[in-house]
Amino acid sequence: MSQHPPPASAVAPEVKSAETDLTSAFDEFRRTFEDFKDGNDDRLNQIERKLTADVVTVEKVDRINRALDEQKRAVDHLVLAGRRPPLGIDTPRTIASPEHKAAFERYVRHGNEDGLKRLESKTLAVSSDGGYTVPDETEREIGRRLAAVSPIRAIAGNRQVSSNVYKKPFVTTGANTGWVGETAMRDETTAPVLAELSFPAMELYAMPAATSTLLDDSIVDIDAWIAEEVETAFATQEGAAFVAGDGVNKPTGFLSYTNVAEASWSWGNIGYLATGVAGDFAASDPSDQLVDLIYALKAGYRQNAHWVMNRRTQGAVRKFKDVDGNYIWQPSAVAGGAATLMNFPVTDAEDMPDIGVDAMAVAFGDFRRGYLVVDRVGVRVLRDPYSKKPWVLFYTTKRVGGGVQDFDALKLLKFGTS
Repeated sequence: MSQHPPPASAVAPEVKSAETDLTSAFDEFRRTFEDFKDGNDDRLNQIERKLTADVVTVEKVDRINRALDEQKRAVDHLVLAGRRPPLGIDTPRTIASPEHKAAFERYVRHGNEDGLKRLESKTLAVSSDGGYTVPDETEREIGRRLAAVSPIRAIAGNRQVSSNVYKKPFVTTGANTGWVGETAMRDETTAPVLAELSFPAMELYAMPAATSTLLDDSIVDIDAWIAEEVETAFATQEGAAFVAGDGVNKPTGFLSYTNVAEASWSWGNIGYLATGVAGDFAASDPSDQLVDLIYALKAGYRQNAHWVMNRRTQGAVRKFKDVDGNYIWQPSAVAGGAATLMNFPVTDAEDMPDIGVDAMAVAFGDFRRGYLVVDRVGVRVLRDPYSKKPWVLFYTTKRVGGGVQDFDALKLLKFGTS
């Protein structure tokens, strides 16, 4: 007997509604940006004519600017929601180990450890923090979600390791090379000098809670539920550490390395350019300082470069124009895309500092080559039904490291005089 597909109206009304909401929100965002440009044009014209702008006009521009930030945040939320799989039995995934998945589900739902103990004893898996390794597909799901919501992870390089430390050699001085004639004498070359960067993987944890009703509901996909619950907690902690972590029980953020003026840059430091004004851009031609920052980066790094700043800093640069009168900040042409600044994509990182005296509020560079995120393979879950009755807690841990791997690939803009 042939089966006919259900009518289109019955396939996925929620998906269609979500797409409609996203389109509507993005269209509103684009219209608000046009209003912002009109208002800011009035402000700039008033400054040009009278050397100052009306208070009403300034307040209007600031109000629209704040509205743009809120609407962009709403669009990002809808885009992210559309990327998440449904929390149900129809979530598509590749089953790497049906036995592991089934044993893990029995442990999470009912606290039955026998199956997982047997599996981990076969693989000689040992952990000092307790708990059991989640199935491979659950780990992949957590990683996929983090890549979507953790801003620096999304643009940085990534390595997976099985040990607690990833060590990367680099050349401090290369071997001698040169041009030579076919029959000319060759000078003896010196061996390159190697040094080593270490990226320890530190423990990151989250503790989602579930009710017995949720755990007894067979339609709920436990893998997807755990991934969804730890997503925000992991991404929030990662985001802060990758930007400004001090390296103590956490990754080392790129702002935590020694910063030096670009003219004095050397390996092991992050170079910066100063705006020349304490806590602000220069009063005249402020966009020139962003151009200078672009060209402080070597050409080989500019092709895949990103701006990194928070939304408040974006609100400031959104007002700038180039010499031809074009706005240098432009919204994405499609929902879910990145805004651009001088044709380079902008990554929203709320953990970046606000514009202030001597603040490094803007970063620019090839983060895939410049910053490395290290993930130790294996996410572990420890079930705790006792600490917060009637809730069941799931102490979920993963090991993550991070640090700068190429100090020539990242540059900063310092809002200071030197």
